Amino acid sequence: MIQSARASAPASIGNIGVGYDVLGQAFDVARDTVLARRESESGIRLGRVTGLVDRLPAAPDANTALAAAAAVLEAAGANFGVRIDIDKQIPVSAGMGGSAASAVAAATAVNALLERPFDTADLLAFALAGERVSADPPPWDNVMAALFGGLVIAARLEPALIAPLPVPAGITAVLFHPAAETETAAARKVLAEKVPMQTAVEHARRISAFTLGCATGDRALIRAGLDDVLVEPQRAFLLPELPSIKAAALNAGALGCSFSGSGPSVFAWADDDAADEVETAMAAAFAAAGREARAYRAPLASDGVRLETVTETV
Repeated sequence: MIQSARASAPASIGNIGVGYDVLGQAFDVARDTVLARRESESGIRLGRVTGLVDRLPAAPDANTALAAAAAVLEAAGANFGVRIDIDKQIPVSAGMGGSAASAVAAATAVNALLERPFDTADLLAFALAGERVSADPPPWDNVMAALFGGLVIAARLEPALIAPLPVPAGITAVLFHPAAETETAAARKVLAEKVPMQTAVEHARRISAFTLGCATGDRALIRAGLDDVLVEPQRAFLLPELPSIKAAALNAGALGCSFSGSGPSVFAWADDDAADEVETAMAAAFAAAGREARAYRAPLASDGVRLETVTETV
C-alpha cells in the first residue's frame, strides 16, 4: 500500500494576454510541491508549510491544496485520510498561478495514494475544485497549464475538452513580478459583464490570429494577436506603470506583452535572440517607475505536473 507521495506543479501564465479564461501556459521557473501522507483518521489535514511562506489556512474551504485533496478522496470514496505538507516556491497573489499549482500538486499526490488512481485528465476537475477557493467560478487557465504543461486551450467546459497548442520554436517567455499583490477574485470583479460588439469582434480577431500563429509558427500572426483589447484595458489601472513596461518590451522587439493572469506580474514573448534586450528594457522601465521587480525566464515548452516520488510499504 502506498503510504506517501510527492508531486510538484509549475507556475503558469494565465490567459497568455489575449486568451482570458481560454489559454494557459506552463511557466516552469518555480514549483509548488505537496507531500501527501496516508493516515487512518479520515479527512484532510495541513502539515508543514515551507518556502516563501510559513503559514497557510488550515481549513479545506480556505486552502486550494486542501480543497483539491479533499475532492480526490471524496470522489474515490477513500477509507483513509491524508496529511499534506506544502512547499510554496511560487509567489502568492503574483499572477503566476500559485494557487492553481498547489491545487494541481495536491490532487496529483493524493491520487497516487489511491488503490485505483484516476487518470491525469480526470484530475482537472479536482484541481478546479481546489482553485474555486481562490475564485468562484474557478478560472481554468492556470489549472490546466499547471496540470498538462506547455500551451493549452480550454476548447469546451462541459464536458471538458482541453487541447495542447503547438509550441512555436525559438520563443522565450520573460516575466517580471513587481513588489505588489493582486487577488484573483478582486481582479475579476472589476471586469464589465458586457462589452461593445466592436470589442468582441476585435478580441475574436486577436485570439484567432494568435492561435493560428502558434500553430504555424508565423511571427506576424503571433505579434498581431498577442494584444488584449478585452480585459487588459479594464485592469490596466491595477499597475499604473503597465503602459510604459509594455512600450519598453515592444520597442525592444517583444512579440507581445501583457499581464500574466490578473497581474501584477507582466510577461512578454520574445524571439530567443531578442530575450536579453527585452528583459533589459522591461527592467529599466520598472526601475524608472520606482517599482522593484524580479525577472523570470522560461521556454514555452515547460513541463506540467510531476509525480516526483512514491514511497511504498509491503
